Amino acid sequence: MGELTEEAKQRILESIRTVPDFPKPGIQFKDISTLLGNPEAFQLLMDHLEARYRDSDLDYIAGIDARGFIFGAALADRLKIGFVPVRKKGKLPYTTVSEKYALEYGFDEVEIHIDAFKGVEREKAQVLLIDDLLATGGTAAAGARLIDNVGADCVEACFLLELGFLEGREKIPAPVYSVLTL
Repeated sequence: MGELTEEAKQRILESIRTVPDFPKPGIQFKDISTLLGNPEAFQLLMDHLEARYRDSDLDYIAGIDARGFIFGAALADRLKIGFVPVRKKGKLPYTTVSEKYALEYGFDEVEIHIDAFKGVEREKAQVLLIDDLLATGGTAAAGARLIDNVGADCVEACFLLELGFLEGREKIPAPVYSVLTL
């Protein structure tokens, strides 16, 4: 699994815009739309993820709604494996399994199709969970539990950017890999 050089990490990080006080005062929002609009930085990131997971024997990539869809679908295409969306409650049209997680004030819920990981020859599909940002870890932990709850194995949770000071990785019931950590 190839590691990114510090120079490459810096190039990716510099392509991510920070928006102060969004969506509320005190939040330093990490806007990946600028990364997506920078073909050199996006390709650098995707080349790295492809090299990291090329020999991982994965069956699927599950991307968390909505930015995880972008990285997950692109990586699944490169690895020639399936992609499964982990959606917010009420967005999937077929029978689903859902998982609640705590927010600062209240709860939210994500879900996947009950048959999301069917069609593999082994007993449990090997799945990589992916999203753009790991903050408090609630959504990613729920996504990893969903994967396991429908009979697959969440082998790793991958994030473009981790806010390490929030210790979100401690909540996730799978190994965690972050390209960048702040």
